[in-house]
Amino acid sequence: MSIRAVVWDVDDTLFDYTSADREGMHAHLLAEGLMAGYGSVEEALARWREITDLQWARFAAGEVDFVTQRRDRTRVFLDRDLTDTEADDWFDRYLAHYEAAWALFPDVLPVLDALAASHRHAVLSNSSLTVQDRKLRVLGVHDRFEAILCAAELGVSKPEAGAFLAACEALGLPPHQVAYVGDHPEIDGRGAADAGLLSVWIDRDGARATAGLPAGPRRIASLSELPALLGVDTRFGAPSTFR
Repeated sequence: MSIRAVVWDVDDTLFDYTSADREGMHAHLLAEGLMAGYGSVEEALARWREITDLQWARFAAGEVDFVTQRRDRTRVFLDRDLTDTEADDWFDRYLAHYEAAWALFPDVLPVLDALAASHRHAVLSNSSLTVQDRKLRVLGVHDRFEAILCAAELGVSKPEAGAFLAACEALGLPPHQVAYVGDHPEIDGRGAADAGLLSVWIDRDGARATAGLPAGPRRIASLSELPALLGVDTRFGAPSTFR
């Protein structure tokens, strides 16, 4: 049976999170006079991401609320005993630099346009609705999706099948009529395939060796390949080349 809907990951699939994260942190560290404490922006960013992952895990487990995890990320990163107001102010300044670097990948709008008439669209992210709803609005694509689901509100996250099945339920479609597009071969790729969706892994840089890749997901290098994979009659992009 044909694919009737596409569910999308957000970060590093639609939104160039990696570039925005690096550029935003670099600009923020310079503005705050903190670059001297690190050998490179990559070193600072690696520490920020490690702290973010740990604090987000606490939030996902229900140990702290969303605002508290942000404040704690700031306190741990700076190694300072900040008041709530001080932590909020620092994070808001960081957020301004980060948001200034937000951008969609160049292949996103063309593929959404190409599939607009043939497929329904939704989002499934391991983030929170607070974050992703605003992000999609700022990027100008919020209205492209009829449902936006996030792990923090669902109570289940990728690669668990329940997350993917919740997206299918929101669309009122069985898994075999839904495609999922994401950038992580295991969390997105294998997770969607195991849940019974058509799994599409977007691997833009092709940095991963072919050996050891998960079975199940279709691997593409550009979203321009997606219409052909879904059987859409369009001149958009090149024919799909699976690796």
